[in-house]
Amino acid sequence: MQLTEELYPQAVARRRDLHRFPETAWTEFRTASRCAAELAAAGWSVQVGPAVCAPEARMGVPPERELDAAYQFALENGGDPSWMEQMRGGYTGVVATLSGVEPGPTVVLRFDMDALEVNEEPDPEVHRPARLGFVSQRPGVMHACGHDAHTSIGVAVGQLLGRLRTRLRGTVRIVLQPGEEGTRGAASMVAAGVLDGANYFLCPHVGAQSRVSGEVIPGITSFLATTKLDVWFRGREAHAGLGPETGRNALIGAAQAALGLHAIPRHSEGNSRVNVGVLRAGTGRNVIAAEAYMKLELRGEKSVITDYLEEQARNVIAGAAAMWGLEYQIERVGGAPSAGSDPSLMERVAQWARALPWVKKIGTPVSAEASDDATAMMRRVQEQGGQAAYVIIGTELPSGHHTPRFDIDEECMKTGIALFALATLDLTGSRKN
Repeated sequence: MQLTEELYPQAVARRRDLHRFPETAWTEFRTASRCAAELAAAGWSVQVGPAVCAPEARMGVPPERELDAAYQFALENGGDPSWMEQMRGGYTGVVATLSGVEPGPTVVLRFDMDALEVNEEPDPEVHRPARLGFVSQRPGVMHACGHDAHTSIGVAVGQLLGRLRTRLRGTVRIVLQPGEEGTRGAASMVAAGVLDGANYFLCPHVGAQSRVSGEVIPGITSFLATTKLDVWFRGREAHAGLGPETGRNALIGAAQAALGLHAIPRHSEGNSRVNVGVLRAGTGRNVIAAEAYMKLELRGEKSVITDYLEEQARNVIAGAAAMWGLEYQIERVGGAPSAGSDPSLMERVAQWARALPWVKKIGTPVSAEASDDATAMMRRVQEQGGQAAYVIIGTELPSGHHTPRFDIDEECMKTGIALFALATLDLTGSRKN
């Protein structure tokens, strides 16, 4: 507890610094480089770049010009150049490893880093980050889901365990993951072997299923599987009055597809979701639209449901394109399987939480009607015979996740630091030393 109290002020300062300079998926150059440097300074062996993010498995990577602009932004705003150079091209994952003085289990702790495309509330009267001077310095980008807190907790856990490395058994890996939003980043780290050999896997989320400060929910029992698709329709422009029959209307084709997608029959084996979230098309009121662009997502209670939805979605898109004489292209830009926490590990999480003075309530494990690509990592560990738990750390929220006024009760970070350090020591058998 004493080490947690000592590290807490630095963790708060780190969280606020990351909040001021948010970075979206695959552009977390500043965040990743600064945290890599801190973990290395704490005695961890640190890897970054393609070694921990398999190139062929990355999804939804921004265009090169956006990556270059983000890299320059990080350089100009405190990124660590010595680590950033290895991250060029958007390879922003970080894996830090600490090997114990004796053999033992391997524990992987995962913390996501990326922000969202949300405009943060600038009014200091209603928004604490604006009032205290750590509001986002990047218009249109904001830490609106607590990943800044997750990352800071992860680094603090690394610092705490680094101080105890002479008594540590087994192996610990801290994984700082890019691109959770849109479920884009975990698959590449799984493909790179980051989860291989893991006996236990833990990851946190602040506030998601608990808006009660002092509460810990020891595990999410299930997540919805998800697939994210981007679609381009290409037709032919024409004068809308003089020659509409000579055109190929991409706008109408995309609209037809959007209606068809929302009409896909649901699956009998569980809940599902379909949402067309973006549809852009056309250049003028008197021009037959030659191009249209669509973003959609599919979710299902089981991976088999999402697979079914994706097959049907592709059929709908192909049919709409054929009806209007359009060419089309579909790109899978994100995805994650369904997964759930292991009951025996959730029981242990509850035991560890009860030992912490900041925890006032142990919540009941719940199902998440949402998705998180930590499930890809959980699945990999469980397939190897290991155990996984996705832990909710409660916090009061002035506004919901993914909203302009999102903020947290930073006291929840004490719980996160102590809980994950205690869990690691116990799982590796290091508390007995």
